[in-house]
Formats: sequence, C-alpha cells, structure tokens
Amino acid sequence: MKKRLLALTMAAAMTLSLVGCSGGNDTPSGNTSTPSGATESGGLKGSADELYLMNVFVSGVEYWFPVYAGMKDAAKYLGVSCAYGGTTEYDAQKQVDSFYADMAKNPAGIIVSPIEEAAFAAPIDAAVEQGISVVTFASDSPDSSRCAYVTSDNVNEGSIAAKTICEAMGGSGSVMVLRNPSQSNHNIRCDAFIAYVEENYPDIEVVADVATNQNEQAGYDAVMSTYQKYPDLGGVFCPEGVSIVGAATAAKELKATGADIKCMCVDTNDTLLGMLKDGDMFGLICPDQYMQGWLSMLTCFTDAHPELVNPMNERKANGDNVLDVTIDNGLTIVTAETADYYYCADYATSLGYKDVNDMLSAYNAE
Repeated sequence: MKKRLLALTMAAAMTLSLVGCSGGNDTPSGNTSTPSGATESGGLKGSADELYLMNVFVSGVEYWFPVYAGMKDAAKYLGVSCAYGGTTEYDAQKQVDSFYADMAKNPAGIIVSPIEEAAFAAPIDAAVEQGISVVTFASDSPDSSRCAYVTSDNVNEGSIAAKTICEAMGGSGSVMVLRNPSQSNHNIRCDAFIAYVEENYPDIEVVADVATNQNEQAGYDAVMSTYQKYPDLGGVFCPEGVSIVGAATAAKELKATGADIKCMCVDTNDTLLGMLKDGDMFGLICPDQYMQGWLSMLTCFTDAHPELVNPMNERKANGDNVLDVTIDNGLTIVTAETADYYYCADYATSLGYKDVNDMLSAYNAE
C-alpha cells in the first residue's frame, strides 16, 4: 500500500536533519557505524562523483525550470552533482532514448517525468536493475520499479479548478474541458474536474470534452465551436498551458457577443501570467515546482542510500523498495495580484543566478 505524505517544507527540513538529530546513541542495536550517506557531525552527505540526472520531455518548457532549481539546491546541500536534460521534442520514443543515454552515464539516480507511463515501464525497470535509483515526478509510470512518485495532487487540481470556476459562474451554465489524452496526469486532472462538477453542481453541465493535444489553435477552435452549440458556456478547464491560450483568446473575442467564459489551467509561464494580469485568463493553478524538484532529489538520494532508513516492515530485509511512497508537493492558485511571483526569469535572479540558463546549468560538487 503506497503511503500518501504531506509535502511540507518543514517535513523536508526534518528529513535533512534526521541523521544529525538522532546522534550515535539512537542508532539501532547492532548498527553503530555511521551510514555512508551521513557524516559523523550530522546531516546527509554524498560524494562529488555521485551524479543525479533530471530527464524531461520538451526540455524547453518553462514548467521544468523551477523543478530543476529545487533539485539543484537539494543536490548542493547533499554534496552531490546533478544535471538537467531529456528531449527537446514531445515524442515518447525520443525521451526513452534519452533516458537510456542517461543510464549509460552510470548515475546514482534519475528523476524523470515520463511522457507516457507504459513507454517507461521497461526503461525504468532496466535502470533499477542496473542499480540506478529512479523517482518519477509530475507524471508517473506506476507499473515500473520506480521507488517513489512526487507530484501535486492531480485529483485535487481538477477538483479545485471545478469548484473555483463553478462558484464564479453562480452554479449554473455549461463548462468544457480540453484534454491531452496521451499524458496520464493530464487525464486525471480532466476526469477529476468532470467528476467534481457532476457530483456537486447539478445545474452545470459538462458539454464538451475535446482532445486538443497541447495545441493553441485546437483550443481556440474547440471553444468557438462549443459556444455556437452552447451559448451558456461559462467555463473552460485545461490541464496544460498551451491549448488554454487559444481557448482564452476565443473567450476574449466572444465577449463582444455577451459571453463570459472563464478559462483556467494548470501551468504558469510569461504568456499565461500576462493574460491573467490583463484579465483575459480567469485563473492559473501552479504546482509547487521547486518543492517537486527538492523532494524528488531527497527521495532519490534516500533510495540510493538505503542504509539511512530502517522502516518497520520486511521490505529492506527482502531487498525490496524501502520507500514505495507518493509525495504531494502542493499547489497554489495564482491570481492577478500574485502573478509577479511566478515569472521564471525574475525567479532565477532571486536565487542568485545570472539568468534562466545559468539556473539550468549542471552542478558539479567538489
């Protein structure tokens, strides 16, 4: 049974200080040596030649950048090296190929957001068999041997979007979803949105569920055609930040006919934030990406150093996955008033980097 953990910053800090706080007198009976992942003075510490990699699809997408910033900060604390990578294209086979290329570098661990869950089951299993710790984040491959999954709660994201939009609509009218069916976490968000509306708002009907496949023009066309059939359309939910741009553009044009269509998605980038501040986007849901990377790195390091933990079960003795956890990294609803906190270039400089490219650079521990 997978355990659901609340991903709070305090919990992360407690994890980092676990060995240091416990001290030598608290080591289990018969185990008095310092674990290899810890230092005598306390705290977790790896080695400079210990490499952890991040692998994503469409590596130029802004969503990943704060995730890597969190991973990089955690790697610095742990004294290990890390690098950002993956594939520049939205192509499952090319991401799988890049994952195998990462395996060839013999890293201690890989944190990966799989483009398709089925496509990554065998590659992740092969990595684990090779002795590489694997954590999935944002999207999952649940049938693989990955040790943990770090994500914002996709059901919660869809439910919160549904509640926020439907309340703003006054509890009546029509809504629609724009879907990216090839990505499991996107499907979960859309399904949760629909389920929440159907269960809680009897006077609101979900009139369209359109596969726009992260295409701006498809989002525009879907809203335009749906509005012609359902002029009471009052809300659009999208699990990603591309199709919704077209949808919001259509909604803005339809205002001239008296339409009031509230568009909401799960993502942030400069375009979306600008539309939000201009009043052309109703709301954005931001998974707490930095925490996603921070917690993924901590979890991957722990799996690579199983000597650090002693769970009260038989898994360690049997050589099984000692973690087997799903971690919720949290989420935030972004408003026009808070939008300025989410610009990636400003965020990079706030962390002390010259720019985003500097933030995405590899970290080589010394």
